[in-house]
Amino acid sequence: MSVTAAQGFVAAGAACGVKASGALDLAIVATADGRPVPAAATFTRNKAAAAPVQVCRAHLAHTDGHAAAVVLNSGNANAATGADGREHATRMASTTASALGCDTEHVLVCSTGLIGIPLPIDRIDKAIPDLAASAMHRSSNSGDAARAIMTTDTADKQVVIARDGFTVGGMAKGAAMLAPDMATMLAVLTTDALVDPVVLQTALAAAVAGSFNRLSVDGCTSTNDTVILLASGRAGRVDPAALADAVFDACLSLAKQMAADAEGATKVVTVTVEGARTNDEARQAARKVAESQLTKCSWYGQDPYWGRVASDLGTAGVEFDIDRLSVRYGGVEVCRGGVAVAHDEAALASHMAGRAIELTADLGLGTGVDWILTNDLTHAYVDENMGTS
Repeated sequence: MSVTAAQGFVAAGAACGVKASGALDLAIVATADGRPVPAAATFTRNKAAAAPVQVCRAHLAHTDGHAAAVVLNSGNANAATGADGREHATRMASTTASALGCDTEHVLVCSTGLIGIPLPIDRIDKAIPDLAASAMHRSSNSGDAARAIMTTDTADKQVVIARDGFTVGGMAKGAAMLAPDMATMLAVLTTDALVDPVVLQTALAAAVAGSFNRLSVDGCTSTNDTVILLASGRAGRVDPAALADAVFDACLSLAKQMAADAEGATKVVTVTVEGARTNDEARQAARKVAESQLTKCSWYGQDPYWGRVASDLGTAGVEFDIDRLSVRYGGVEVCRGGVAVAHDEAALASHMAGRAIELTADLGLGTGVDWILTNDLTHAYVDENMGTS
């Protein structure tokens, strides 16, 4: 069910030939009646934003935050493609609009894949009508839609959050170029709550800040990052706080699924910094550790080398005193007062051998605390990113 779990939505996925492998590469999520509903979105902060991001921003501004559908392709990012890229993104929207019977501006567009390569728009354009018909004729398949947006993902990512009287569903893709202030990712979420666009945008922005923006695989922010939330209103009015909580839970679930499926990753690592002067300084310090190639390699080797953590914290650009530092892995303290301490080596080794690693650094300077979700750095990540083929 995922993205169609909320009342009033349909979805479908298909293969149109963007991917040479013949795998699913085109998806649609739409309102069941083709009519626009309140919509919210957040986008990459990369100044090299791809054509679909530019078109989405323009469409949402034109419609005051309303949309009837999202059309998505994988295998090609339609990024760094100039005026032709913007025309192709608009063409994806207009063809989808014609198939659904809505205005072009009520269709949002997402693409993911290789950058700087012209989009094979004719293949996409030809496939959209049948894809839209498949969704609208109730042969809706959210699983196919979720699989159609995958690139280097090894598994689809879906979520359903059912609350008292309403539902939030969603799908996402993302496996690399993941960094705070949006990760390399696409996500489409839906809800049947009745809510206006401003409240919906507030809920989504807060959810993204506490989930996707806490995810960093390699410190790189992509050109296409997009999160879209549509609200059908079929379930009636709900408490805005309850809706915000449900949207957050959905986003956090998808973020954790992306972390678990990051390219080449064998560990999912939560880096928490506490005892900082402020929460902002804690976040900055946690990100420094999470994005350090040295610490990421040590996690891959199951080595709790806290000296690398101390070194990274000392260059994080925040207030730091090595004599106040303590470091814990999985609750096992390995450093106190900036020096090594005796600890349960068996318990520590067991924790480092697991899939999930919890690293906590206490700066001993205040009450600030924050965390980042990340991974280890492996040979497989390098293999995956050596070229475009």
